Amino acid sequence: MLEIAPEIALLLVLAAGLAGFVDAIAGGGGLVTLPALLLAGAPPAVAIGTNKVQAIWGAGAAALSYARGGQVDLRAQAPLAGIAFGASVAGALLVLVVPVDALRVVLPFVLIGVALFFALRRGVGDADRARRLSPALFAVLPVPLVAAYDGLLGPGAGAFYMIAFVTLAGMGMLRATAHTKLLNFASNAGGLAVFALSGALWWKVGLLMAAAQVGGALAGSHLAMRVGARLIRPLVVGTSLALALSLLLRG
Repeated sequence: MLEIAPEIALLLVLAAGLAGFVDAIAGGGGLVTLPALLLAGAPPAVAIGTNKVQAIWGAGAAALSYARGGQVDLRAQAPLAGIAFGASVAGALLVLVVPVDALRVVLPFVLIGVALFFALRRGVGDADRARRLSPALFAVLPVPLVAAYDGLLGPGAGAFYMIAFVTLAGMGMLRATAHTKLLNFASNAGGLAVFALSGALWWKVGLLMAAAQVGGALAGSHLAMRVGARLIRPLVVGTSLALALSLLLRG
């Protein structure tokens, strides 16, 4: 038996498919799935944990798809993924002590800044540029910060990873998108490990959503590799603004 009515579960599965498609291209899939889970009646902690049950599969599928397309070397990214996992565990544990509501107040304005950066900045395309942080500093500054946020809240983490790869690591948008996915997978895994221990999640519904996430992620990553920045850039702007608006309206 599912944790909720079958017709509601079906709507969540459809939402997960859309989220997987969008997330594989621009990040922000949690904008679709987390509010959907809350509307379906999941308590906040259950909604965040169940969201990670399904999101981890979409991120993993997208990472493999981009790796097969030659856009990222997953083995070379393993150390960063390990850092992201640990920071995400720490972020999820911080739910007990950090005023999450204060983060929700600041986050919409950060997302609006992300959208404006990609909308107005010239020269942001698929070509790589000079990096501004060394690999070591990149590993100890933006990666754990975004991963900790992913463990604490989650929605928009993919967009934050991507802007770090574009602005600080000097990657073009397609490579940056590809490089976010293993880190998204790792930080989802870290958060899931904590939430799974702290309370009952909707495992059956989450796994059904995961199947749709994988399908959407594969479709989105293949389309992104064909079209590149011409598709990724407007979707990043759109999803960032939509997530900011969603948070402002819920606040």
